[in-house]
Amino acid sequence: MASKKTKKVETPIDQRETFVSLQKTFADSEIPVAEKLKTLYTLQEADSAIDKIVQLRGELPAEVQALEEEIAGLKAKSAELSALVEQYNRSVADNKQSIVECENTIAKYQKQLEGISNSREYDSLNKEIENQELLRQIAEKNINDIRFEISAVKDRMEDLRDRIQIRTEDLKAKKEELESIVESTAKEEAVLQEKRAAAAAKIDARTMSAYERIRASVHNHLAVVGIYNGDSCGGCFSTITPQRIVEISSNKKLIICEHCGRIIINPDFE
Repeated sequence: MASKKTKKVETPIDQRETFVSLQKTFADSEIPVAEKLKTLYTLQEADSAIDKIVQLRGELPAEVQALEEEIAGLKAKSAELSALVEQYNRSVADNKQSIVECENTIAKYQKQLEGISNSREYDSLNKEIENQELLRQIAEKNINDIRFEISAVKDRMEDLRDRIQIRTEDLKAKKEELESIVESTAKEEAVLQEKRAAAAAKIDARTMSAYERIRASVHNHLAVVGIYNGDSCGGCFSTITPQRIVEISSNKKLIICEHCGRIIINPDFE
């Protein structure tokens, strides 16, 4: 009876998996280890070149974003102050209407006084006139206070307009500088991105995950390095044993630095 072929089961990628299991997976492939190492080296070369382009832009993207957010905040504040002025103007109009109503009421009561002979009604009407006069004075005071507030708010709005104009000019200059850099490196970056994509497509998901994890964990984003000065890791510069150097030079095995976790290879693949 013919034996059934055992189907290989792909285990899920674990971000915490040990490099021992990664080395086993790396070796267990139809693609030669040397070819996979060369592809990793090509990927790292492309990523390093892209990193340099990103570094060339420096803090400009973050500065542009910060300026855009600042200008948006200033404009929002200006809109709030403008709405406040409109509210104040409505309040002034309401108080002016109150003054008109008070004056009309006072005129009506004063006319009624001409025909009053009863002292009690006369005193009552005079009291109402006094109350209306007091309300009119309060409305006038409110108008003066509100106009003072309007003047203060308009001064703040003028300051905001000046700040918005200055920051808008700063933003324009930063954008032009950034666009100039992006334009000058666009073709080079496009080529590098294609090179990176081609290399990444040849690497299995587990190795790619490990590569990205190493890049994210080290300050210079070098996940793949060579031997430095003949006996040290090109990433952390820790000394490598002679046996490990032989293994690295052969390009027949995935070697991980015991100190920094980087992949160490021999760039001379010929």
